Amino acid sequence: MTAPGRIVVVGDLITDVVAVLAGALATGSDTPATIKVTGGGQAANTAAWIAAQHAPVTLVGAVGDDSAGRDRVAELQRAGVDCAVEVHPQATTGTVIVLATADERTMVTERGANLRLTADHVDRALAASPDATHLHLSAYCLLDAGSRPAGLRALAAARERGLTTSVDAASAAPLRRIGAAAFLSWVRDVDLLLVNADEAGVLAGGLDPAAQAR
Repeated sequence: MTAPGRIVVVGDLITDVVAVLAGALATGSDTPATIKVTGGGQAANTAAWIAAQHAPVTLVGAVGDDSAGRDRVAELQRAGVDCAVEVHPQATTGTVIVLATADERTMVTERGANLRLTADHVDRALAASPDATHLHLSAYCLLDAGSRPAGLRALAAARERGLTTSVDAASAAPLRRIGAAAFLSWVRDVDLLLVNADEAGVLAGGLDPAAQAR
């Protein structure tokens, strides 16, 4: 069998503080919950799942020079992910507070060092991955102005190198703020755009999945 080519994943590396609520959120008061702190971020999660399938994978991202950043990189390395991660001394590693119920989750986000991912770092990471065959981009890179040049460069560099590409559309609310026309212009040439129902509604309107896909 031919060994799978390397997948380069570009995007967010986050600490998740996940609170699974025992009931409805009591605004202004106390709500019992089970709370855990874990590694997260759309790109980091994707890279970890790819590594679990025994495919070679590199995560390209950014963290702060803090214990959270070191912990996030170390746990990904233990999972088999090669980490091409910038360390920014003047930034903190991103954090997301996740409020989860049985059928929904709400996220409160501090992007932190993820906003400082640079196009130059993306170029260097791709140059160091000559066995790469596919690039996957978390759209959070595109949805924030600070990291957008890095996200756009990742897609352009992948095309220059003949890699296939995929983009995860990330989240409906920031997509709505950016606007469908701008976002679709950035991802028009990718091979695969991954969306959930809410994101498809923002980008394509309507409710019929087949029509939205077209």
